Amino acid sequence: MSESTERKKISLQDAIRQKLASKKQDQLSGGKNASYQAGSNAKMKSQQTKKANNQRRRTGV
Repeated sequence: MSESTERKKISLQDAIRQKLASKKQDQLSGGKNASYQAGSNAKMKSQQTKKANNQRRRTGV
């Protein structure tokens, strides 16, 4: 088997470092596939315009 087809075993620490580096690279390049950026374009909802929950009043608790 050639070296390119074999998967090298890496430590968990190295795997985490590689994943973090790729996330930083995606963030710097403006990658759209990052899950933490999915809701960044959503408009913030004001707490004052939110409908009040009247469940306690309705149920009498």
